[in-house]
Amino acid sequence: MSTAFDVIVIGAGPGGYIAAIRAAQLGFKVACIDEWKNAKGGPAPGGTCTNVGCIPSKALLQSSEHFDHANHHFSEHGISAKDVKIDVAQMMARKESVVKQNNDGILYLFKKNKVTFLHGSGNFVGKSEGGYEIRIRGQAEEIITGKQVIIATGSNARNLPGVPFDEVNVLSNDGALRVGAVPKKLALIGSGVIGLEVGSVWRRLGAQVSILEGLPTFLGAVDEQIAKEAKKAFEKQGLKIELGVKVGEIVNGKKGVTVNYTNAKGEALVLEVDKLVVSIGRVPNTMGLDAQAIGLQLDERGAIAVDAECKTNLPGVWAIGDVVRGPMLAHKAEEEGVAVAERIAGQHGHVNFNTIPWVIYTSPEIAWVGRTEQQLKADGVAYKAGTFPFLANGRARALGDTTGMVKVLADAVTDEILGVHMVGPQVSELISEAVVAMAFKASAEDIARICHAHPSLSEATKEAALAVDKRTLNF
Repeated sequence: MSTAFDVIVIGAGPGGYIAAIRAAQLGFKVACIDEWKNAKGGPAPGGTCTNVGCIPSKALLQSSEHFDHANHHFSEHGISAKDVKIDVAQMMARKESVVKQNNDGILYLFKKNKVTFLHGSGNFVGKSEGGYEIRIRGQAEEIITGKQVIIATGSNARNLPGVPFDEVNVLSNDGALRVGAVPKKLALIGSGVIGLEVGSVWRRLGAQVSILEGLPTFLGAVDEQIAKEAKKAFEKQGLKIELGVKVGEIVNGKKGVTVNYTNAKGEALVLEVDKLVVSIGRVPNTMGLDAQAIGLQLDERGAIAVDAECKTNLPGVWAIGDVVRGPMLAHKAEEEGVAVAERIAGQHGHVNFNTIPWVIYTSPEIAWVGRTEQQLKADGVAYKAGTFPFLANGRARALGDTTGMVKVLADAVTDEILGVHMVGPQVSELISEAVVAMAFKASAEDIARICHAHPSLSEATKEAALAVDKRTLNF
């Protein structure tokens, strides 16, 4: 006889584990299934984000930033550091330690909230009187039933046709975070979040990094003014960025990878590198779910079809995160997970897609929320814009990092904030003020009138809000 649960969550990434915890807090009997394994074969909940995405990449970005500062910026502070070396093995060991701390933290939270964690893969068997039967394949095989099922199986890296990932020379985000030594030459196909962050890590450590982007514009989703500022900073650091390229034959050989491509001018070029990172997006992870066993509907991308409330075509089956429509962001998945758990409980869970922040953790960092200037123009919205450079910010000068700016876009009539865009130091933290402001329908005047600590980077946000009305005080 199978064990019965009120709610079963398939996947323990950011969306899945949060959904399981919230459902348990609401009084449901909850099980969460996840198959990620650590190096010793033990459970490693947290999904792509914790294991081969957000968390390990930030650990490596931090280590590489320390190395870069020691080599190039300590002298500005009167600190002498000679013959600075990088121990890649130790850097990777620290990264793995950070990952494990997060894995263990999720297991602790499951225990604390009385969530039953089942280590293995989960697939649908069929419908039953108790809801849905799910088979778990782990150390042993078992079948459980759930009245409600939340699918949170995430996404996988998209490979180039005919160029499979071997995670030795041709790397996904996983392999790119496990390189054992600094490559002399590294190429990345795709200039999105993964490409820029991974490229920044290895560039700081001494690799020659080339980024090949098929689109004619850099960071097309980012406000154009911010993207241009970021590109200028990256190229100054040594990243070689080529836009509008057409990638041709890629040869994965014993000594490295050869990339044939045509640049924006139509010139045929050849790039020979030690490692190639392919970061051209991700695809929903629905393989292995056996969706057909219960008639679960998928869309043309292979994602699970859901409505605005994350309901599928089947009663009692929900889906969240990367496996459904919308941005593939960990915090978007978390918000959906909470909302679905509350909807199951009869509450009114809510996710505002217009106030989901985006962040790229390079140096300078890039962060934004709301619409870009280009989107407002395309939508015919009358707006006002205000910008303020970190060059005029006292805290940024003290930090020694004055790259970038804050940009505030507000409705020309009502002054309501429509978008905030940033490039510069620690803007991943600064963007939260903009999210709160937009969530409460604040005006640019509201931020301009709020007292900000001095000296702080956040003053740049206040000054940009003042600039919307052309009354900056420090520029």
